[in-house]
Amino acid sequence: MSSNGPHSGLSDSISSEMKRNIVYGMSGDQFHRLLGKIRALHDLICKDIQDSYKIKEACNMWIKGEIDRKIPFQEKHVLQQASILGNLDEFGVLSNYDGGEQREGDRSYGNDANVVPAVVEFGAGRGYLTQMLADCYGIKRVFLVERKSYKLKADRSLRQKESLILERLRIDIEDLNLNAVESLRHNPYLAIGKHLCGPATDLALRCCLTKQPNHAVTERCRDKSKLRGLAIATCCHHLCQWNHYTNKRYLLELGITKEEFLAITWFTSWAVDANHSEDISDVTDSKTFFQSSENESDGMIGCMVKDIVKSMNPVERAVLGFMCKEIIDMGRLMWLKECGLETQLVKYVPSTISPENHLLIAKCSRHICAT
Repeated sequence: MSSNGPHSGLSDSISSEMKRNIVYGMSGDQFHRLLGKIRALHDLICKDIQDSYKIKEACNMWIKGEIDRKIPFQEKHVLQQASILGNLDEFGVLSNYDGGEQREGDRSYGNDANVVPAVVEFGAGRGYLTQMLADCYGIKRVFLVERKSYKLKADRSLRQKESLILERLRIDIEDLNLNAVESLRHNPYLAIGKHLCGPATDLALRCCLTKQPNHAVTERCRDKSKLRGLAIATCCHHLCQWNHYTNKRYLLELGITKEEFLAITWFTSWAVDANHSEDISDVTDSKTFFQSSENESDGMIGCMVKDIVKSMNPVERAVLGFMCKEIIDMGRLMWLKECGLETQLVKYVPSTISPENHLLIAKCSRHICAT
């Protein structure tokens, strides 16, 4: 998991205890109105999230364990990494890579058509996602963004690849300006991240697509970025912060207030608290869930919210948690669409492998990327 979660620089962060107090400070009626609002919003905007567990042949060497044995091998992490890359490949984001050989360039990208994009991994940790990408797709230039120092990094193995150039940027994502990285400044790049905790996802998206005032949305994104595509596996939604969330305007227009957003982020922890011996991330039939929840709590409207929460069974709580995670990530997806990117939000592994199974994928539309 990325260390770029609770950032040291986020001094205005709202703690989990403060979020819980917002929920427990509601009346029973307010709490149930919020659940109804979550149900309606989820039904409205979260219809197109597909299961997309993709393991491509290019990653077979990792799946079969045919790798440098100095690199720790944990099957669940390998499957997650392989599916992230499989989804990137399926979505056409890896079209300039082919096992180390450059494919024919796409002329719609203008002068960058024959340039194999660099890779920027946010919250890179030890760099194993990039290691798999280098082994399986032959990337040429890598920037690992990570504020912590790690042992057992993939750096040594990566530096042994003669055709690969590696730079490690030890910095908070919040403080990173990619335009100030001289060796990246004029190069197209892909942005990746596995389990970018809470606000780190929003900070990474902004780092790639910082919006400038007084420009049309697509213009300001084009002017700023050489981004060609991205794949970010989101996680730890309970750490998300209103101040850093990319699409506050979208949620406000849908009737979600700051306090309700903070409550929604607190509910998301219930998704990962559940027993995931069976995949319950698809148990999001909101009508069935809320009818059950409302029937059981009809006589509890006057009760303390703390007691109402205790009366909910673990599956009900988990379903609500997953719904809230999807709402948060759909807002991020819509922000990427506003920047002119083609986007998808998918469940890239079953929750039995990881309950943190959302993957934001995007690629730059050709008319936006043309130079």
